[in-house]
Amino acid sequence: MSILAVDNLVKTYGDKTLFDHISFTISEKQRIGLIGVNGTGKSTLLKVLSGEDSAEQGSIQHANDFHAEYLPQDPSFERDVTVLDYIYGGDSSIMVALRAYEKALQGLEREPDSEQEQSHFLKAQQSMDTARAWEAESEAKTILTKLGITQFNKRIQALSGGQKKRVALARTLIQPADLLILDEPTNHLDNETIEWLEEYLSTYPGALLVVTHDRYFLNRVTNRIYELDKGKLYIYDGNYEIFLEKKAEREEQAIADDAKHRNQLRRELAWLRRGAKARSTKQKARVDRVHEMKEKKEFVQHQDVDLAIGSTRLGKEVIEVKDVSKGFGGKPLIDHFSYLVVPRERVGIIGANGSGKTTLLNMMARRIQPDSGEIEIGQTVKLGYYTQEPVEMDENLRIIDYIKEQAQIMTTADGQTVTVEQMLERFLFPRSMQYTYIRKLSGGERKRLYLLRVLMEEPNVLFLDEPTNDLDTETLTVLEDYLEQFPGVVITVSHDRYFLDRVVNHLIAFEKNGVIRRFEGDYTDYLQVRKEEKEAEQRVKQTDDNKKVTEKNHRSSAKKKVKLSYKEQQEWNGLEDKITHLEQRLEDLQNAIIEAGSDAGKVQELFHEQQETEVALEQAMERWEALSLLIEEIEKQKS
Repeated sequence: MSILAVDNLVKTYGDKTLFDHISFTISEKQRIGLIGVNGTGKSTLLKVLSGEDSAEQGSIQHANDFHAEYLPQDPSFERDVTVLDYIYGGDSSIMVALRAYEKALQGLEREPDSEQEQSHFLKAQQSMDTARAWEAESEAKTILTKLGITQFNKRIQALSGGQKKRVALARTLIQPADLLILDEPTNHLDNETIEWLEEYLSTYPGALLVVTHDRYFLNRVTNRIYELDKGKLYIYDGNYEIFLEKKAEREEQAIADDAKHRNQLRRELAWLRRGAKARSTKQKARVDRVHEMKEKKEFVQHQDVDLAIGSTRLGKEVIEVKDVSKGFGGKPLIDHFSYLVVPRERVGIIGANGSGKTTLLNMMARRIQPDSGEIEIGQTVKLGYYTQEPVEMDENLRIIDYIKEQAQIMTTADGQTVTVEQMLERFLFPRSMQYTYIRKLSGGERKRLYLLRVLMEEPNVLFLDEPTNDLDTETLTVLEDYLEQFPGVVITVSHDRYFLDRVVNHLIAFEKNGVIRRFEGDYTDYLQVRKEEKEAEQRVKQTDDNKKVTEKNHRSSAKKKVKLSYKEQQEWNGLEDKITHLEQRLEDLQNAIIEAGSDAGKVQELFHEQQETEVALEQAMERWEALSLLIEEIEKQKS
């Protein structure tokens, strides 16, 4: 059932058409991902649907009681409001009930025997029941905690930019809505929190419309893709993976139609030229058809330039981090860390927000100094640094001039030259756009332009600090293709799982309690190892807990018993033989695994049996220990 219908929507920005008579519907519980190159109008469309902006033509229809909740990229906040005030609004019935209850509770603490305070407290409890504030408060605190916000009465203005975005996300998720509209919800979230958000949205009762650069998120959350491209809207049923397949088919068909169109135009022009020699007048209808065909917009195929860009020669010595430590405000972030970067290495730096990832990158770039230790940089290193911080641009410059300030051409690995115009086209700035002033670009388009300028420096060591923030999926694909052929070193801080899997083969992981782990493999490999480690830790903890309970129970029962039961005596008599047998079986299995060699199936089967045998042996040893303690206690009682 449709909950919202959009018909012939038109929206322009200056001389640029964002929506060219687009129409679509959104149905109950649909999960829609909106994608497109930065600057095409994705955020504008979200604003129009949420009522934050308006279109010049077209209509949007929905039921009278329809409600949409909207998370913008950059939420605004009132000054001096607390986290919980913002979540529910200072004048809402929930917040009124919460404040009254807090005040009544404080009164009880001051005067525990006051009948008046007791009466206020009971009335406050009743207002909490009426406003359903108990459930609302619990839900709010649960979601805020999952998003990393635990200080519920802290002032919003005292939070970091990332924390503010997470508070805004919590408010959007908590408010009931028919349609949930999210603009880049995964920005400023670590991977664990993104995975929680994916699970949460899978059970969200309303419909969802989301703009995000996180391709794994798109793939797991959505069941329909809307692509905004040059003012047109293309709709694909399925997730991001299916969208890629169907878009490839659409572009292949467009290329075929374009070739057919050009051939037809060529034949018509040939006819006109032949006819011109025979007669001075031509069939007006045919002439008009040729003019119409000339004016028809042809499909523009993306032209891939050679991305095997050359770079300054890089020697064997790149970067060596020696016993480095760094802290801020008395809080240690990095403690005696060492790392040797080698040529052609691809390193991803991962970890929770505030753990020290960007600090490490800045020390390696010599933008900040370590508290102790040293960092050596090879003499041949030419560093290019793409930072997540806002970059100042001369808004009166044209796009092409901004890039030409850095370089006029680039050189490929085989000595061929690539012009600025070609590189701009490859980074999704067509020639018709290259003389546009920077002031007319969207935030995402400026980020893309800045990224290209960094690459035009032809560095041999490339630092990327959260490069996926504010870049669209198509630009990320271009960047990943570039990095695949980049001959130098890449070190990136990122929380984008897809990007990390495609680009890096080593990880520096900032884990809990200041631990920094070096890991060989991609991000998915790392997640699998961490999952197995956590499961093992849980098994050990459960075993320890069971052991403590068993010992406690048997110590308690041993005081009452004077002898073992018949069943326990029989068990005790056979335990040592059982343990000996299991130990021998383990030894045999270990030898068999070695002999199996490269037979992966056989090794897996033996390994599984080895795990089961280890568990059985551990249980037998625990039982032997428990019974031996019981026997020891019985002997003491006898003596």
